[in-house]
Amino acid sequence: MAGRFRVGAALTGIVVLTAAGLIAANGAQADPQTGAEAASPDQKLLRVQDQAQSLEGQLGAGVVGSYLDPAGDLVVAVSDEATAQLVRAAGAIPKLVDYTLEQLRAVQRQLDHIAVGSSAGKVRSWYVDPVSGTVVVTVPPGARDSVTQRFLRKALAHGGMVTLKRTPGQVTLTDDQFGLLGGYQVDKNTGFTCSLGFNARAGDGARIFLTAGHCTSGRPSFSRNGYIIGNTRTSSFPGSDYGTVGVIEGWDQQGRVERWGATDVVVRGSTTAMVGAGLCKSGKSTGWTCGRIVARDVTVNYGNNKVVRGLFQHTACTEAGDSGGANMTGDYAQGISSGAALISGQCMEKHGQSNESYSQPIGEALSASGASLVLG
Repeated sequence: MAGRFRVGAALTGIVVLTAAGLIAANGAQADPQTGAEAASPDQKLLRVQDQAQSLEGQLGAGVVGSYLDPAGDLVVAVSDEATAQLVRAAGAIPKLVDYTLEQLRAVQRQLDHIAVGSSAGKVRSWYVDPVSGTVVVTVPPGARDSVTQRFLRKALAHGGMVTLKRTPGQVTLTDDQFGLLGGYQVDKNTGFTCSLGFNARAGDGARIFLTAGHCTSGRPSFSRNGYIIGNTRTSSFPGSDYGTVGVIEGWDQQGRVERWGATDVVVRGSTTAMVGAGLCKSGKSTGWTCGRIVARDVTVNYGNNKVVRGLFQHTACTEAGDSGGANMTGDYAQGISSGAALISGQCMEKHGQSNESYSQPIGEALSASGASLVLG
């Protein structure tokens, strides 16, 4: 369809190539038919993400959110016909939904307040979903305790603004308290193990790396293969889930991500999570796994009043020990692994279910420290 924002085959290429153990080619390539320089898959996806953000910013309160449909077309969920016409005029596909973004965010804020102030029980997560135009609340099918039921009653009291999704597995932070060796990892002096996310420079010029905030909670020191890396500088958890660790001299910080048996991925920059976009993550336990982003601005309940807001959800396999690891779309940093829904300690695909993994967006983690990524 002429004029649409579309990544089509480009997005499919990212998924297929990364699943085959390759990464999309960097930079532009010549079109074999026209001889003109064609944008790479990464560039096309970034362009669509920029267009989506621009539309959301320009159209304001009438937009609920945006996502890529299976064909790779940009869909913008809107709450009124006037905004829908503007979306069409911009070349994207409008989808009319019943509620405004502010109405749905008000529901999410109320659920956040209940979870932090009392408890969400075994409820896993909740987020504003542009695909359904509702607040999606996920909970394991067997969760029947009184605290969980109380939370669900308050959520479902909002009627059609809430969609209840029952899926198996127990959500847990993906650090590894047993300190198991195995590949790319960073070890805390408390005996727990996490994964390194991205190398960076703090606003004051200090050498740091980014990881999950629950990994830096308590401000431990970190080592690798028995050699000290440095001490925790900053830590944010719960509420958010990011932290920074100072890197002492002698370590060679590189703008690359381990891809476990294949060529490292070069970090070219950072980008914002977009629903429907492809994503791969690197971590010490499950290595390099890939999937797709299914939601952003997700509130996740890790239990014991440890509620984290603003995460994005994806379908790449993530297990214990992967916490803090790098999340990438092509050559661009997306975020830092936070947690996942697991069945018997395994990601859900190993039990015939779609994975539910959660990550901290990279932008917030960088802004909090005034940091910039070390690029390759």
